[in-house]
Amino acid sequence: MTHPLPSPTWGSARLIAGVPSQNNALFHKIQFLAGDPAAWVELGSSEGTRHTTLIIRDIEIGRAARDAQADEVVCPADLVPTARISGERDVATAQAVAELLLRNGIHQVTVDRTLPFLVAVELEARGIRPVLDPDLGVRERRAKSEHEVECLRQAQAVTERAMVLACRMVATAKADHQGQLHWEGAPLTSERVRVAINQFLLQEGFEPCNSIVAGGPQGGDCHALGSGTLWTEQPVIIDIFPRNAQTRFFGDCTRTVVNGCIPDPIARMHRAVCHAKRAAERTLRAGVGGGSVHAATIEVIHGHGFESGFLRDGEDTARCAMVHGTGHGVGLDVHEAPLLDQGGPMLVEGDAVTIEPGLYQAGVGGVRVEDLYIVQASGSINLNQLPEQLGWS
Repeated sequence: MTHPLPSPTWGSARLIAGVPSQNNALFHKIQFLAGDPAAWVELGSSEGTRHTTLIIRDIEIGRAARDAQADEVVCPADLVPTARISGERDVATAQAVAELLLRNGIHQVTVDRTLPFLVAVELEARGIRPVLDPDLGVRERRAKSEHEVECLRQAQAVTERAMVLACRMVATAKADHQGQLHWEGAPLTSERVRVAINQFLLQEGFEPCNSIVAGGPQGGDCHALGSGTLWTEQPVIIDIFPRNAQTRFFGDCTRTVVNGCIPDPIARMHRAVCHAKRAAERTLRAGVGGGSVHAATIEVIHGHGFESGFLRDGEDTARCAMVHGTGHGVGLDVHEAPLLDQGGPMLVEGDAVTIEPGLYQAGVGGVRVEDLYIVQASGSINLNQLPEQLGWS
């Protein structure tokens, strides 16, 4: 006679909750896109057994049971607490999470940094203590799988094609006698370039993004969106960071383009930026701290006679400096861990990061060049193919 194995005694639990279409930590766990509140709950035993439950709206049950990564899929109505479950979807999901934990004898749950406050309040009201693990939902996303690297490669390839379109549009525009650029019979503005980028991205199955197209002095602010007329012999920073609507992965690329003659100060800035980028590339590998990559960048910037650090009130506004970190992680978010900056964490194999040194001067403009890399044990892979030049005609 055989005897059934005893059910495991759950002693621990982890929780990520939110809206999968907005919360990428949750989406990464369940690999299922939905626009309503949901929750991923993992129960663990001392023997190492794990069981995951996805709590999601009832009309998503069939699709989620087929496509989501979870051992079990339920809806809030399956976990009705003693009191009547709420008619509000987010409240009902929070109630269901608490009920699931209590039914399994859990009175303390590890949560990630994105936990909605509403869920935390409901847990505590039911006698369950949420304990923050700031790396939950972060560490798992850093070391990209082969599939994720391919998604990033595809996103970056489309981003580069959009970049070629935009840079050539600026470089081949005609300047009038005042230096104002014209394209197809009308003044060329940041807005027109941005629309052209978005039209291309939509045709390629990407979500449009608020690309930076910052010409002349506007580019002196590293994250100025850019607006109005573009002019010859002035640098135009173009930063494109679209998301593939199907895979949800981002691309991210920056180039600087000049229509007409390139002024000597801009050429000098560009040369320093490109040399700094090479230094960062040589430093980039698993086991190196993000701060070390940034330090290599800044050493070159200083060696070319430029400064670094934010401009403080009262400081010389004529100074030319790199005012930001060297780069950041890219994946399901366009800005995610790790940072290549002071205090940046140790890099791991599979990290996807940008290297994007830049120089900026108020009243003059800026120069930035950005590529996307996959960190490896002995170096890195550059997913970009584009040249770095200022002239694109």
